[in-house]
Parts: sequence; C-alpha cells; structure tokens
Amino acid sequence: MSTDNAKGLVLAVSSSAFIGASFIVKKMGLRRAADSGVRAGYGGFSYLMEPLWWIGMISMIVGEIANFAAYAFAPAILVTPLGALSIIISAALAHAILQEKLHTFGILGCVLCVVGSITIVLHAPQERNIDSVREVWDLATEPGFLCYAAIVVAAALVLIYFVVPQHGQTNIMVYIGVCSLLGSLTVMSVKALGIALKLTFSGVNQLFYPQTWAFALIVATCVSTQINYLNKALDTFNTAVVSPIYYVMFTSLTILASVIMFKDWDRQNPTQIVTELCGFVTILSGTFLLHKTKDMTDSTGPSLPTSRSKSASQNRFSIEVVPLKYRDSVDEETLPLSLPKADNRYLMEDFPVRYKDLNIA
Repeated sequence: MSTDNAKGLVLAVSSSAFIGASFIVKKMGLRRAADSGVRAGYGGFSYLMEPLWWIGMISMIVGEIANFAAYAFAPAILVTPLGALSIIISAALAHAILQEKLHTFGILGCVLCVVGSITIVLHAPQERNIDSVREVWDLATEPGFLCYAAIVVAAALVLIYFVVPQHGQTNIMVYIGVCSLLGSLTVMSVKALGIALKLTFSGVNQLFYPQTWAFALIVATCVSTQINYLNKALDTFNTAVVSPIYYVMFTSLTILASVIMFKDWDRQNPTQIVTELCGFVTILSGTFLLHKTKDMTDSTGPSLPTSRSKSASQNRFSIEVVPLKYRDSVDEETLPLSLPKADNRYLMEDFPVRYKDLNIA
C-alpha cells in the first residue's frame, strides 16, 4: 500500500469512529428535544436548542473533515466502504446507551456488512494521478457523469416533493434515499475540493479557479439537505437500522458515481471487478438481515389464548384491534365491525374496560 493510501486509510477509520458516535449523541439530543417541542420527524427544529445535539453535530463534522481529507489521498472505492466501522460503533452504543436492542441476526448483518466492505477494500483500484482541479471538472462534465447527476437530482426532487409527504414517516428508505442520492454527488465534489487543497498546500494554487468554488457550492447545498433528512430518519426510526442502511445506499451510489466519473474499473481486470461485486452482494445481504429483524427480539412475548381465536373462527367473524389514542373518544369509524351478540362475552373477558366504555350491546 502506498503512503498516500495509508494516510487515507487512517483518516477514514478515524472518520468512522467520530461519525458512528455522533449518531447516538444526536439521537439523545433529538429525544430530549421531542419532550419539549415538535419532533424533527414532523418538521420541528427544537433540537437546535439541545446541547447534546450540537455535541453530536460537532462529532459528525470532525468525522466528515477526516473523511474529506481521506478522499484527497485515496480513491473513493477504498475510503467509502470503511464507513462500515461506523455501523459497529453506532449499533453497539445504541444497544448500550439508547436501549435499542439488536437481534442476533442483526449482529450477523453487521458482520456481513463489514466482510463485504473488506472484500471491496482489498480489491480497490489505484488512485489516478490528477494535477489540476480543472481535470476533475472535465471528468465531471463528460456526458456519462452529467447523465448520472441529472438522474440523481431528479430522483431526489421527486422523493422530497412527492414521496416524503406521503411515506416519509412509514418507509425508512425515503429519508435515507434522499441522503444517499445527494451524498454521492457530495463525495465527488468533496474529492475535487480535497485534490484542490492538496495541490494548493503543495505549492500549486487552485483557489483562483472558478471550478473550485463551483464544487464548494455543490458541497454546501448537498450537505445541508443531507443533514436535514438524516435528522428526520434518526428521529423516526431505530438508529441501529438507520446507520447500516444509510451506509449501504450511500456507499453503493458513491462507488457507482466514482466508477462513472473517474472510470475506476477501466484500470481493473474482470476478476477484481467480480470480486468487488461479490462484496456488494455481501453488504446488501447484511442490510437485508438488519432491515427484516429491526422489530424482532430474541425472546417471544405472551400470545393470546388459541381458544379465543378458534371460537371466533367457528363463528365466522374476526376482531379488528384498532389502537385507541383516547379511550373516551370513539367514533363509528374506529369500530367498523358489529359483533354478534352471542359472542360478545369473548371481548368482555379479554378487554372488560374498553368493552364497557364502548357500550356494545
């Protein structure tokens, strides 16, 4: 491994540690803010007054700065997958601090994510030599990457204006999708800025090129949007699930963007490419396990007596249990089914208080 790649590796590992911890600290701040104001998931901004949220934000900024520097020394395909370390950190801290239990298969999913990431890192291509930020701009304005950027921006706008209002609170992929799509553009712009600063510090000033500031504007726009929707995701869903899914989507799209823009796979043989694809499949398998087991526990809770279900089945009706927000206010829509009088005794035995309040004859 070259000296530059080693520097990028150290910076990327440090970045994952800070970012993984930031998820937990920010979630603690969001929980406190929800007790005194409107939750972030519902459009509130009371978390801005919480010191814990700002501590988490500072931790994330430090991690992103380290990540920013890592892209200046190593290729995106090497740096980005190392974000898997943040999954382990955030999942462990969520279990210990936030009491968000992770199922055994969820732990296996984390392991699969890490194994897949290591596979990609071991077969990552070498960084191409770039001597000016204008070279990066030329790569970014080629037809292939312009097409990719247009698709990403269009997809993000559709999610924000049409999908988020309808499904943002129920589908974890919506908020994370916005973050990941824009994140792939952020990384490409961050890499361009990193190269510009690296060349500037080495004596070749890149700050007077307008392309440098154009990349800076893209970074500022995308990052601010990512932070907003990442807060919504953390406030709405389990942290131990948000982190790995965000990691997988962000990593996949970032590597895809890097392959299109920097043509990383042009310098690899078919064996290396297939191995990297196997790493992606491993990561996706781990994400699937985490997503499917997010609401599972290792022990099963009490279940209703089977005799009740059997009796109800024999009488050809079923009871629809509707969560009641207020016990004293029930309208006809919350009780869509009229129960046969002969079998109301089962409802009385299982739910005596609610049955009495509903005044069912």
